[in-house]
Amino acid sequence: MKKSKFSDEQIVRILREAEEGKATVEDVARKHGVTTTTFYRWKRSFGAGGVQIAEARRVKELETENARLKKALAEQLLAVEVLKEINAKKW
Repeated sequence: MKKSKFSDEQIVRILREAEEGKATVEDVARKHGVTTTTFYRWKRSFGAGGVQIAEARRVKELETENARLKKALAEQLLAVEVLKEINAKKW
């Protein structure tokens, strides 16, 4: 997946800017250099009502921690498998 040049906080601010209704979605998207398709994808990802900035930051932190824990678990499972193979050999 391609990394966005916008942080979650910036995306939420852009979505809120469009929700205020002072400018059209097309104008807001153009102002920030994104396509309307990207804007609507963000809107779908962050929920129709938008997400609070603190919530978006917390979700990002949890996703990062989850990825780290998955990697640690995979490494431990691999170590267990190696130890089982070593233990299964007759010495």
